[in-house]
Amino acid sequence: MDIGKDLVAASATPIVLAILSEGESYGYAIIKRVGELSRGELQWTDGMLYPLLHRLERRSYVEAVWGKSETGRRRKYYRLTTAGIEQLASQRRQWQIVDSAMRGIWFTAGDAAPQPG
Repeated sequence: MDIGKDLVAASATPIVLAILSEGESYGYAIIKRVGELSRGELQWTDGMLYPLLHRLERRSYVEAVWGKSETGRRRKYYRLTTAGIEQLASQRRQWQIVDSAMRGIWFTAGDAAPQPG
């Protein structure tokens, strides 16, 4: 399914914050986790993720530290800050409200929706 860019953009911050709430991670692992969580429906790229991580870092929601990978190469790891944990809680509440509204309208309008054809 092709998910609209606006919806992907709107959900990117809470998804990344939620992934980092599981523990620190690095870019490729975050991209892989997004794919796992969406059962392959969301296919993020470096070009989408890294600007978001940098924006979250500027807002002090995440901090980056250099570490080494299993192969000894330098790798930047990202982890949530206290402000990031608070932002994740706020994002969660907002998305629960949106989810509830969407479920409500789809439940009540489901039978009244026009049928194709």
